[in-house]
Amino acid sequence: GIIVLVVAILPALGAGGMQLFKSEVPGPEPDRLKPRIKETAKLLWAVYIIFSVLQVACLYFTGMTLFDALTHMFGTMPTGGFTPRNLSVGAYDNPTFENIIIVFMFIAGANFTLHYKVLHGNPKSLIKDKEFLFYCGVILFSILAIATELRFYIYNSIFTALRYASFQVVSIATTTGFVTADYDIWPAFSKSVLLVLMFIGGCAGSTGGAIKNIRVLLLLKQAYREFRKLIHPQAVTPIRLGDKVVSEDVMRNITGFFFLYIFVFVISSFIMTILGLDIV
Repeated sequence: GIIVLVVAILPALGAGGMQLFKSEVPGPEPDRLKPRIKETAKLLWAVYIIFSVLQVACLYFTGMTLFDALTHMFGTMPTGGFTPRNLSVGAYDNPTFENIIIVFMFIAGANFTLHYKVLHGNPKSLIKDKEFLFYCGVILFSILAIATELRFYIYNSIFTALRYASFQVVSIATTTGFVTADYDIWPAFSKSVLLVLMFIGGCAGSTGGAIKNIRVLLLLKQAYREFRKLIHPQAVTPIRLGDKVVSEDVMRNITGFFFLYIFVFVISSFIMTILGLDIV
């Protein structure tokens, strides 16, 4: 499973590796939840199962069939977007279902180590985690920006605009892929925001994909540092994440990963055009 894979390969990675994982897991055991990787994986699997069962229960007891509740859980928690309906979640036209799925998509896109700490009575770990705060900020800003534009150009009600903006933003930001609206007909700005969210993705240690919030956050910090160097060339400004200093080796790994990701995306896009698909 994705949780086991994430935990198993963390020591071998740079940008997504144990160094960043340590810096983003506050608490009495900053290195990992347990001394051994396998023990940590078991704990994260337990958290994953708890949320999976909880989502099925919430959907089932609010009116969704058990089969549909199960299949949507399998599409939500792994952020895979699988659904038995051709129109995805939009086929139900049910705000309750949508809100439940939004919550669990958001959970799946966050670091599962934080969920473990919250379930064990440490909710402060959420507000101490810089990546989680960045993740929340990106999603909140995107929802408000898109909802505002939709209110003026598409929908007559701000509540309707918020409903559809919230679902599409969380779905795409977590790389899940569920839809409740045809955002292809949305204004250009809204589609541009969704495109950026596709690249950012979820948090490190989540089931979400893409570049990950931690890398984007550190790249922004690096860009700010380089801008400051233009003004103060002799200044030595380390990049910090909370009270941790991020090493230059980690920053090089992050930069390398970012450009490799963009390179693969561009090459893949051109290959798709050769097959006859529109690049847009």
